[in-house]
Amino acid sequence: MTASTTPAPGLDALPKVRKDLVPLILIPAIALFALPFISFSTWLTLTFAGLAMGMILFILSSGLTLVFGLMDVLNFGHGVFISLGAFMATTLIGSMADWSNSERLMLNLAAVFPAMLAAMAVASVVGLVFERVIIRPVYGQPLKQIMITMGGMIVGQELIKVLWGPQAIPLLLPGGMRGSILLGEAAIEKYRLVAVLIGLAVFAAMMWVMTRTKLGLLIRAGVHDREMVESMGYRIRRLFIGVFVAGSALAGLGGVMWGLYQQSVVAEMGGAVNVLLFIVIIIGGMGSVGGCFLGSMLVGLVANYVGFLAPKVALFSNILLMVIVLLWRPQGLYSVGKQ
Repeated sequence: MTASTTPAPGLDALPKVRKDLVPLILIPAIALFALPFISFSTWLTLTFAGLAMGMILFILSSGLTLVFGLMDVLNFGHGVFISLGAFMATTLIGSMADWSNSERLMLNLAAVFPAMLAAMAVASVVGLVFERVIIRPVYGQPLKQIMITMGGMIVGQELIKVLWGPQAIPLLLPGGMRGSILLGEAAIEKYRLVAVLIGLAVFAAMMWVMTRTKLGLLIRAGVHDREMVESMGYRIRRLFIGVFVAGSALAGLGGVMWGLYQQSVVAEMGGAVNVLLFIVIIIGGMGSVGGCFLGSMLVGLVANYVGFLAPKVALFSNILLMVIVLLWRPQGLYSVGKQ
């Protein structure tokens, strides 16, 4: 039985998304709190850098929060897709050196965007195999999910080393994305501006799908009452597999952006950033796209402000942020039902 072409009446029972604007205050509040301690030009530079970092973290973690919130899967192997996307970028961008080394931004984008698409395609295929072979046997078993997905990540990292070698590979920014744009005395790095634009585009697309399309309605309905949706003829398992594949593709895209951000790629880079991603989705609320976006912005801003003002505190500033948020809202900034 396949999905019908018209919305089913039973889906109208899905709880309405409640508008909770209180967490939105946190971003300007943190930014304004840091302003008196920093000169305005430095504050502007750090703020934009934090937002750019947050956008990249959102792309990296958005697929992970969907997989957990919708499928109840603790996927610690998410880092494999990140590393794979970054290594695909080293191969493809390196093969278009004439375009990537050009000072013309359009030629740079013509080299970077195909690398992003290829990274997403490869990561989605690997994600499909990962779900079928590794995750499917342990649905509903959280402890086994943690162990087997961590094992899958280790195996994936070793396979990446077989293909690309164990050494770090440079992933330099294209010529047109290097340097900064001056706003008075503040310097805004060009690549960070590109990262912000891509992050906003991904966020807008995800929110549109989740809140304005039948597909998003089915996903949210499947979370609240899977049996009811399946009884109406919708194949929720296939839908959730599609969510997992989409999350893997987003991780591949994020891997390209994170590699360009770090300007160096190693097989363990995905696993290293995994901890930060789990902090983001815990702060935001497991399964919430909007919460994940806010959590990413908060982590990016706090990391940059604290790193400048108190470098020794920066190592645990994000964990402290998570603790403070959870003391205020134990379920995170938004629950699954509050996008």
